[in-house]
Amino acid sequence: MKVLETPLAGVLVLEPKVFADDRGFFLESYNEKAFQEIGIRDKFVQDNHSYSKRGVLRGLHYQVEKPQGKLVRVVSGDVLDVFVDLRRSSSSFGRWHGVKLSGENRRLAWIPPGFAHGFYVLSESAHVLYKASEFYFPELERTVLWNDPDLKIDWENVEKPLLSEKDKKGTRLKDAELFP
Repeated sequence: MKVLETPLAGVLVLEPKVFADDRGFFLESYNEKAFQEIGIRDKFVQDNHSYSKRGVLRGLHYQVEKPQGKLVRVVSGDVLDVFVDLRRSSSSFGRWHGVKLSGENRRLAWIPPGFAHGFYVLSESAHVLYKASEFYFPELERTVLWNDPDLKIDWENVEKPLLSEKDKKGTRLKDAELFP
């Protein structure tokens, strides 16, 4: 597995080995031993599958008290996957980074606990799968506003994304509950 560093402390983009021939391809999307060797030792407790149409923007979500690490991949379609460092003690606190994930490039993003996460669907539709290191607790979920003017996230010329009511009411980073 090829590991690509990002400008955010702890966030990795992973390129699995793909074995392809005229029949199709095979890849390991998760192997506990291989992940431990690259420093990802979190135990995953939940798998999630999200289907979204073009123009949908989900996020930027995180959980307080029981933060989730997420191993994200796209099996069909294209998304811009974005994460924001909410760890006050981090050298990359308050910074964001985005990476294109797609069924074609087969990349994975490892987003450790302490980050807000979201994605914008660039293709006609997308199936996003992710493993979580903590269970989902709706009462602990928070949302950072996707278009917070202080973050200046480049969502690639998004003007009017399709948002949930929850995501429309996100808070600005300066008002958000943060991690130590």
